[in-house]
Amino acid sequence: MSGEIDFKVGYPSWRAPMMGRNAVATSQPLAAQAGLRILQQGGNAVDAAIATAIALTVVEPTGNGIGSDAFAIIWDGEQLHGLNASGRSPAAWKHEDFAHLAAMPETGWDAVTVPGAVSAWVELAERFGTLPLTTLAQPAIDYARNGFPVSPLIGELWQRGYDKLRDQPGFSACFAPQGRPPRIGELFRNPDQADSLEKIAATNGEAFYRGELAEKIVAFAREHNAALTLDDLKNHQAEWVKLLSRPFAGGSVYELPPNGQGIATLIALGILEHWDIGRYRPDSVEWLHLSIEAMKLALVDLERYIADEDHMEFAAEHLLSDEYLKSRAALIDANKAGDFTFGAPTQSGTVYISAADANGMMVSFIQSNYMGFGSGVVVPGTGISLQNRGSGFVLDKAHPNVVAGGKRAFTTIIPAFALDGDGQPLMSFGVMGGPMQAQGHLQMVLRIMLHKQNPQAAIDAPRWRVVAGREVIVEPSMDRNTLATLRAMGHKIVLEDPLQTYSFGGAQAIVRDPQGFYIAATESRKDGQALVF
Repeated sequence: MSGEIDFKVGYPSWRAPMMGRNAVATSQPLAAQAGLRILQQGGNAVDAAIATAIALTVVEPTGNGIGSDAFAIIWDGEQLHGLNASGRSPAAWKHEDFAHLAAMPETGWDAVTVPGAVSAWVELAERFGTLPLTTLAQPAIDYARNGFPVSPLIGELWQRGYDKLRDQPGFSACFAPQGRPPRIGELFRNPDQADSLEKIAATNGEAFYRGELAEKIVAFAREHNAALTLDDLKNHQAEWVKLLSRPFAGGSVYELPPNGQGIATLIALGILEHWDIGRYRPDSVEWLHLSIEAMKLALVDLERYIADEDHMEFAAEHLLSDEYLKSRAALIDANKAGDFTFGAPTQSGTVYISAADANGMMVSFIQSNYMGFGSGVVVPGTGISLQNRGSGFVLDKAHPNVVAGGKRAFTTIIPAFALDGDGQPLMSFGVMGGPMQAQGHLQMVLRIMLHKQNPQAAIDAPRWRVVAGREVIVEPSMDRNTLATLRAMGHKIVLEDPLQTYSFGGAQAIVRDPQGFYIAATESRKDGQALVF
């Protein structure tokens, strides 16, 4: 593919695409180096992704932890596999327990669902890994026990998390042991987390779901009259799932099925195909307008229909039918911003890792506590911070995503993958960042697959983010004349503060070159690193 990629295309950045036969890209350098170390020890891409993921729970606690959920797409050298390791709500949850609230809680035990990340590490290692979990966890254990210097963006987000969550059970004792969060560049140690990771690795996750750590989690829940039980943890199971896909730009894009939002990317791509988006120059008014409108249409369908797949009104594939996408595309006015509602199809605070090895295996992996540190609940003496995925439910009893017991909440975290026209791997990629993720996937696919931009240029390019109605937030580096024209078309353009550009997500990507090497890129808005050898 290097003959097609334009390496002259670039946007303001200090970074360049990295090229080699093995690659790891993620949002924190020490975690990326953990994955690279595993590859150099003879591990494969899955081993590297797991080691990186475990390390991220230590060095980037502002986005994930041992109590996260996780999802993955794996190219094993011959085919793709999808893993959904998101947890379910406590079985005892009932709608009436939350009905008096204006919205689902974002903090505390009432936002906590069963964590699935540990099950993802175990499942991936058992099916595709070559090294024991004790080896893969060792870099993370070293960072937790011996300390690591807090990197710049993570240090800033740590302070924000502390300001919001300092009073949540167990939070300050773990993440602000000196009565304040660590400063940027300060060495931080978490020996309790090191001990927990050792127990998890030594028992292949059993300690977390059925053993000593599970007992501690449940005892702390009971202390705070929370609903989570040992049975909730014991009954958790990561699931291998069938991927959703859409053909695009001579290849195909793959996303996991609901309960995630990846289908929104596929809907938007299908709509843009009906507008022949490739005839427009990237970053032009027409290109941006159509992309924004397609994403708006996809997001209103996402908000209305997507939930735990077992509770949806119809199969997700119905939203991807050519007939339905054509009807949605027809709603776009080429000259004016629209306000859209959901259609009626015929029934017929996150970390992301991309890894690849010289034998052709590629991994797209994501794990998250959801909103920064998640619920703010940290189990004493364990370093286990618990996610707040329960806040992803809604209170409307008529909605498929209504809160209930034993149910997966709608989740924002989504890994992605692309194949070329011959069915061979083209790209492992993701864009972490809540509601930005599906929108970021769309922008990456357009730039890399359609316009052949190198992955670092595609990551560095100015981004936009649909909010609601006709409101669109854009990065300040976007061309002013273009923005003026978009405003004249009815788009409510809001310039994001340059110091807040992390709200446009964090992308990582590894593109496979047919010559047998990879082109890796990392988010210039984050502390991350792409490493190759």
